[in-house]
Amino acid sequence: MTNPEERIVDIDVAKEMRESFLEYSYSVIYSRALPDARDGLKPVQRRIVYQMGEMGLRPDKGHVKSARVTGEVMGKLHPHGDGAIYDALVRMAQPFSLRIPLIDGHGNFGSLDDGPAAARYTEARLAPAALLLNESLDEDVVDFQPNYDAQLSEPEVLPAAFPNLLVNGAAGIAVGMATNMAPHNLREVISALTLLIDNPDADLSEVMQVLPGPDFPTGGVALIAEGLLEAYSQGKGTIKTRAKVAVETVGPRRTGLVVTELPYLVGPERVVDKIRDAVNSKKLEGIHNVVDLTDRENGLRLVIELKTGFDPDSVLEALYRFTPLEETFGINNIALVAGRPQQLGVIALLQVYLSHRMDVVRRRSTNRLDRRNARLHLLEGLQIAVLNIDEIIEVIRTSDTADGARTRLIQIFDLSELQAEHILELRLRRLTRFSVIELETEADQLRKEIEALQALLSSEQRIKQQIRAELEEVSDKYGDARRTQLIDASGMVVVKRAPVATELEDEPTFVCVTPSGKLFRTTTPPVDTNDARLRVISTSTRSDIGLVTSDGVAHAVHVSDLPVTTAGLTPQLPTPESIIGVSNTRVVGVISWREAATYALGTSQGTVKRFSGPLPEKQEASLIALKEMDEVIGVAVSGDDSELVFITNEANLLAFPASSVRPQGLPAGGMAGMNIPSGRAIYFGVASQDSVVVSVSNSSMALGGTDAGSVKLTQLTAYPRKGRGAMGVRCHKFLKGEDQLYFASLAKAQPTLLDLDEKPIVGPVVDQRRDGSGTAASDYVDSAF
Repeated sequence: MTNPEERIVDIDVAKEMRESFLEYSYSVIYSRALPDARDGLKPVQRRIVYQMGEMGLRPDKGHVKSARVTGEVMGKLHPHGDGAIYDALVRMAQPFSLRIPLIDGHGNFGSLDDGPAAARYTEARLAPAALLLNESLDEDVVDFQPNYDAQLSEPEVLPAAFPNLLVNGAAGIAVGMATNMAPHNLREVISALTLLIDNPDADLSEVMQVLPGPDFPTGGVALIAEGLLEAYSQGKGTIKTRAKVAVETVGPRRTGLVVTELPYLVGPERVVDKIRDAVNSKKLEGIHNVVDLTDRENGLRLVIELKTGFDPDSVLEALYRFTPLEETFGINNIALVAGRPQQLGVIALLQVYLSHRMDVVRRRSTNRLDRRNARLHLLEGLQIAVLNIDEIIEVIRTSDTADGARTRLIQIFDLSELQAEHILELRLRRLTRFSVIELETEADQLRKEIEALQALLSSEQRIKQQIRAELEEVSDKYGDARRTQLIDASGMVVVKRAPVATELEDEPTFVCVTPSGKLFRTTTPPVDTNDARLRVISTSTRSDIGLVTSDGVAHAVHVSDLPVTTAGLTPQLPTPESIIGVSNTRVVGVISWREAATYALGTSQGTVKRFSGPLPEKQEASLIALKEMDEVIGVAVSGDDSELVFITNEANLLAFPASSVRPQGLPAGGMAGMNIPSGRAIYFGVASQDSVVVSVSNSSMALGGTDAGSVKLTQLTAYPRKGRGAMGVRCHKFLKGEDQLYFASLAKAQPTLLDLDEKPIVGPVVDQRRDGSGTAASDYVDSAF
C-alpha cells in the first residue's frame, strides 16, 4: 500500500539534465566568468570595487585589512566563498597582472612565481584609477539591482570613466567558452575612442594606426602579424610575445644574455627551471650558468652566461624555442553585451564602451538638471518670502496649524507645496540682507548651469564632445608611455601611430636639443641669441636620430615624430625620456642613426669606445657591453684628428687623441680610457680648438639648495696632454669645505652658464691657472654653452 504522504513525481531525466545544465551554464557565464563589455569587470570584481567605495577606502584614506574587505563583499553582495573574492582582489592589486591596477595593496600580494599572503596579513584600499570606475554613482547614471538576498542593492554595471576592459584585459573560463583579452595602453585606447568620436565610420586600419597592438604590464616584445589583424577584426587570434634581451659582457671574457623584461605572466623562476631542464636534456647548448639578479630596486635582471665560442644569437633563438622566453598569447575577445556573451572585434568593443558612456553622461546630465531645477524652484520661493516677509509672518502667526499655514501660503502667494514647506522650515537668520544677495547670486548661477545642461542634452554631438574632453583628461592624468615593443614578422618595429613620414618631403631639417634636454625640429638653422645655446643636428625629415641612454642603448626616433617650431623654443616640448619611455636610465646624448660617422662614448668608470655608423635597422641598438655598476656619461662624433676628454668628480682631467682608440663593433666593451683609482668620471666629450673647461665644486655633504659651490673657467690648452689610460692632471683646486666636482663640461669660448631653471648665471672670467680654485656661484650650474 502506497504511503499517502509520499510525493513521487515522474520526470524526464534528459529534460531535467538539459535544463539544469543550461541554468548552471548561464549562472557561470553571466554571474562569474565573463566581464561586461561596458565596464570590463566580472561580477566579483565589480562588487569589490563598489563595496570598497561604499566603505570609504579612497586613495587618500588608510589601508584596511583585506579580510575585512572580503568579509564585507561576501556578506553583502557576493554569494560565494571568501577565496574567490580575495583572489580577485589580489589580481586587481598586482602591477604585473593589470596595466592599471585598481587596488592599492599593502603587504605581500604575490609575484609571478609565488602566491600572496593570506587575507589577514595584507591590507588594501582603492587605487586612484578605481575612483573613475565608481565616478558619479550617486547621480543615477546606472541601474541598480537587488543583491542575492534582496536586502541591499548593487549596480548592474559601473559608470567606468575609462575603458577598463581594453586597458586591463580579462581572462576567464566559463561553460563552453572562455575569454582572454590582452591589455592595452590607456593613451592609445583613448586615442582610438576619440578617433571614433570624430569619425564614426573609421575602419580597422585607421584605428590600428593609433591602437597598434597590446601593451603588457611587464613590457617585453610582441611579434604581431596576421594573428593580431584577425583578433582585432573578428575577436580571435594569436600573437607571440618575447622577452627583452640584450647581449652584455658579464665577466672576464664572458658574454651573457641579460633579460630585463619577460612575456606577460611569465616569472623568472619558471624561466630558470625551464632553462636548466633543457640544458640537462641536451636540448640547449652553450649555456654556462643562469643567475637571477632580480631585486626591488633594479627590477628584473636575469643573466644567462654563455660558454666561450657560442654565438649569442643562435643561443637566443634556441631559448625562444625551448623556454618561456617566447610565449603565444591567444586573444579571444568574449564579453557580455546586454547580458549575452559575444565575440567582439576591437571596433565593436570601442563602440560598446562609447555607447555606455553616452548613456552615463546623458543620465548624469539629466540628474544634475533635475537637481538644479529643484533647487532653483526653492530659491524662487525663498525670494518671494523675502520680498513679502511681513505678510508671510502674519499669515503664519494667524494660522492655527502648520498645515493651515502651508495651505494659506500656497493660496495667497501662489507657491507650490514644496516652496511653502521650505518657507515654513526657514530660519529667521536667513532673512538678512546678505542672505538675500546670496540667494540672488546662487539663482543666477543655477540658471546658467541649467541652460548649459539643457544645451548639452539637446545635442548628441555635444555629449560626444563632453565624453571626448573627459577621456582626454583621463589620458593626461593616468596615461603613461608604452611598455611593450611591437615588431612584425620581419623584425621591423611597428610604427605606433599614423606613418606620416611617407607623406612628407624628405627635406633638410635640424634637430635641436634645449639646455634642459627637450627636443624639437626646425626647417631653418637657429640663429638668434637663445637658439645659440642649442645643440643642433643637421638631418632630414625621413631620417632617424638615436637617443643614447646611460645603459649604453641607442633608441631610434623618427625625425618627423618630433614637434616642429619655427620661432625658437615653444612650451610643452617633449623630453627624450618621454618619447622613448625609458625608466631607471637617462638620455646622455643624441646622434644620427643613419650617418656613416664615427662616434666616441665614455663611461663613469673611465672606459672609452669608438664605433662607426650607420646603426642597424632596429628600434634599439646596444652600443657597448657595460661592466657592472658602470654607465655611459657622454657620446659625440669623433674623427681620428679629434681629442677626447674625461673629467672626474675628484677634479682630474685627461685629454688624449682619439686616434689612440681604434673603432670596435657594437657588442665590444671598449678599452681603458682613463685610470680612475677612486671616484668616477662625470663628463666625457670631444674637444674643439677653443674649448673652455667649466668645473663647479662644492661639498658632497651639503644639503640640496644650500651650497651652489665655486665655478672655474680655464682654456683646455692650459692642460698637458697624456696618453690613453693615464690618470690625468688636476683641473680644479678645492677650497675649504669642498671635496667634489658636481658639474663639469667643455664649452666654447665665452661660455654662458645656466642654472636649473635655464636662467643665465654670472660666470667668472677665464682663469689661466689650470689648478686654480673657483669663484662663488650665484646658483647651481646645470648647463654650459
